[in-house]
Amino acid sequence: MMITRYLKWGKLFVALSVILIFMAFRVVPVTSVENKMVMPENDAAARPLVNEQKQRKALYQLLGKLPDRHRPISVKVVSREETDEIIIEKLLLDLNGLELVPAYFTKPKTATGKIPVILFNHSHFGQYQVGKNEFLKGRKEMQSPPYAVALAQAGYAGLCIDSWGFGERSGRPEIDIFKEMLWKGQVMWGMMVYDHLRALDYLHTRPDVDTKRIATMGMSMGSTMAWWLAALDERIKVTVDLNCLTDFQTLLEEKGLERHGIYYYVPDLLNHFTTSSINALIAPRPHFGLAGSQDPLTPLKGLAIIDANLKKAYAAKNAPEAWQLKIYNVGHLETPEMRQDIMAFLKKWL
Repeated sequence: MMITRYLKWGKLFVALSVILIFMAFRVVPVTSVENKMVMPENDAAARPLVNEQKQRKALYQLLGKLPDRHRPISVKVVSREETDEIIIEKLLLDLNGLELVPAYFTKPKTATGKIPVILFNHSHFGQYQVGKNEFLKGRKEMQSPPYAVALAQAGYAGLCIDSWGFGERSGRPEIDIFKEMLWKGQVMWGMMVYDHLRALDYLHTRPDVDTKRIATMGMSMGSTMAWWLAALDERIKVTVDLNCLTDFQTLLEEKGLERHGIYYYVPDLLNHFTTSSINALIAPRPHFGLAGSQDPLTPLKGLAIIDANLKKAYAAKNAPEAWQLKIYNVGHLETPEMRQDIMAFLKKWL
């Protein structure tokens, strides 16, 4: 009996010892007030960056079933011509493996070495045959000279592709393209964004491009493309959007969905992002928004919301001067003052 009693007390002593040792080395939850853990400074600084990458990934995933992001790109130079001011290359790019993408690449005739480049995104206006020709030949809603010439005169190269359903890729109604893609799990806007991201990849293969000085810009549909591209890809250093920085929620409130083409609408987008949260992914990189006070595509209430939110986003990144929104007393067009301000912004930041 005595031996049994000692054995029982011995087992109890061992058990209590194990418990005490465990408590001495226990891990305290980070929520404990008494033993609050402090994250190392470098990890704390990295958290916003990690979160932004997650947001970019989430935004990209909303764009439907897309071709392989890293598939090889091939290019055919269809023609090359020179004017007194610029060199114009007409290209045929294999970007997506589904249909070839015609494009124009331009640069100053006197350019040497690596030069900065603008990825120019053409507009819509319901004129499907225009496409990339807007870059080379201009349009009545925009100033002269066309941007291919204006950029070359300022020392920049430029690239503009035909988006799905436009230019040399036109012929099928936009609504038919949208419906067929929807059936296949694709999103028309997603396929358009994909091609432009691959065009950015192509620019990185050119020996005459300074890949550290790439900007993107466009008007109307091209404006929307500019801020989507910059939000998704940090290789774009400067963004200029002209006449299409539209707040989604304000558009809903004003019952203005018919103001934008069917291409514009991405399934499930509003459950995850606002216009402001997408554009905040561009910060702290320089971003210039231009809008018309009489433009129904960009309601003034929505512009005020975006401006307030982006001022906060850029201030948080210690770059308040890198975000600028300027509203002009015009409709859906580019004025001489707008053109002058755009070129000045590129000169300052690119």
